[in-house]
Amino acid sequence: MHAVLVTLAIDPARAPAAAAALMNDVLPRLTAAPGFVSGQWLEPVDGRGMSILTFEDGELARAAVPLLGGSAPGVTIESVELRRVALMAP
Repeated sequence: MHAVLVTLAIDPARAPAAAAALMNDVLPRLTAAPGFVSGQWLEPVDGRGMSILTFEDGELARAAVPLLGGSAPGVTIESVELRRVALMAP
């Protein structure tokens, strides 16, 4: 299993529109991606958000990265990291 760690800058003035785009555009694309296992979107603090997405393997995680960008107003992806999941608890 592999994780995609995403760090975002979110314009607080556009946060409602960004949240709507996440729910209506980004989330359906990611959850439909091959190998998607789970996703956690952490509440933004001081205009910075994070998400942790898990996929069945590294190749599928890497293939999903392009699905992250482009559709949320006021959101800039600052970094994307891929890492092997060492341990996952229920």
